[in-house]
Amino acid sequence: MTRACHRKCVPPLYKEAELSKGESVCLDRCVAKYLEVHERLGKRLTELSLRDEELLRRAQQGAGTA
Repeated sequence: MTRACHRKCVPPLYKEAELSKGESVCLDRCVAKYLEVHERLGKRLTELSLRDEELLRRAQQGAGTA
């Protein structure tokens, strides 16, 4: 995330020691997008994991009663 946002938002030749307003805004948005995607993926992976656990539990119960 750090490298990607830096590459996207900060030009390779530094003109000033501090970030410009535009660079700061770009970095804020870039990081926010990464964090949003990370949160969405985490939720989705949790859902898939819970579903898989439920399917496995049902399969084990079905095998035990057969």
